[in-house]
Amino acid sequence: MSPRAAPPRFGPLQLVLAAAGTAAATLDLCMDGWVAAEYARSGHPGWAALSLSLLAAASAAAQACSWLWLRSDPPALRPAVPVALLAALHLLQLGFFLRCLHALKVGWRVCWAKAEEEDEQRHMAFLSHDISMLRLFETFLENTPQLTLLLYIILRTNKAELSQGLGMITAFACVSWSLLDYHQSLRSFLQDKYELSVGSSIIYFLWNLFLICPRILAVALFALHWPYGVAVHFPLVWLAMFLWVSLQGTDFMESPGPEQLYRAMVAVILYFSWFKVAKGRTLYRSIIYHGFILVDSTLLVLAWLWGQGPSEEQSYLLPVVSAALPCYLLGLGLKVTYYKWLHPNVQVQQEGRYDEVDASEGSDGVEFRSFLEPHLVNRRMQWLAQTHFALSQPAQGHLLNGAAAV
Repeated sequence: MSPRAAPPRFGPLQLVLAAAGTAAATLDLCMDGWVAAEYARSGHPGWAALSLSLLAAASAAAQACSWLWLRSDPPALRPAVPVALLAALHLLQLGFFLRCLHALKVGWRVCWAKAEEEDEQRHMAFLSHDISMLRLFETFLENTPQLTLLLYIILRTNKAELSQGLGMITAFACVSWSLLDYHQSLRSFLQDKYELSVGSSIIYFLWNLFLICPRILAVALFALHWPYGVAVHFPLVWLAMFLWVSLQGTDFMESPGPEQLYRAMVAVILYFSWFKVAKGRTLYRSIIYHGFILVDSTLLVLAWLWGQGPSEEQSYLLPVVSAALPCYLLGLGLKVTYYKWLHPNVQVQQEGRYDEVDASEGSDGVEFRSFLEPHLVNRRMQWLAQTHFALSQPAQGHLLNGAAAV
């Protein structure tokens, strides 16, 4: 590992993207409120209450993480406001937006106020990494359940309002974008960073979208005939995922108590999408996970078919369901395509290096960015990067000798 590495450069384009991300989060929140208000106005207060409850639960979990991180971070990296005010803003569910505004302020200073010192760049990278992770948490804890509820209501009423259609589009885009943004954020910790190309980013976005859509459809269809069954199915699958994450061992938070909160949120992500949580070989874990989700989703759809009576009004659902499996398989095919031909490690291999996600145990074969000032390193995201891009020396030796990668 080299003794010094410059932080990722933050420029005007990154500032525009950060502002767009903040605007998108605000728009998504407004859309959720609009949809809930429409439910209440149309005489379905139960749906409105459930929608707002999902929003509140997701926000509370994300705010708790944000507050725990702020308390463990160096004071110099926190927003320049009193601690009591920080706590109050988090209680009011405004902590994430405070982080976004603080990051925009630092980003503006970096880009336009001639404050291009490395410390400022590192500070901006630190803030960006946390925002990326919080966005991922809140997206999966709020958008994916909201999408399931929204799709259930559309199928139940057999009609879609404008607010519902716009809500689904923004939610699906936010889910897939949050995964892409998270992956790009992790890659910034690599010593020799090979960023995703436009083509790689598009494929990464699409394969996540194609894998998540059938899962949400299967849960929504199951809820059509077994609405209370979802209240049993979700906790059971979530518990299985939580135990799986716990057995793999994680070291993301600063103490054991908050670590359980992290594992609980990751278990929610795993209910809908693959998420790597520990070092080691990914291929077999990924096969087990996707196999489990495929079987589970198939059983949910079969349960819907079993309870489905002859109905001309919903005859369109059969072609939709028939397309779900090809959609999922297409997502898996795009995932394989990405890692085989479009992943930045293709370029790395050509230069005799390697940073593949699917690696053996250990982390000695990958060089990560080494910032001389430890207090400016986002330890949480650095740990996740090492988890994702770890590679053992023996595996690296095989690769350098021309052997096939694991």
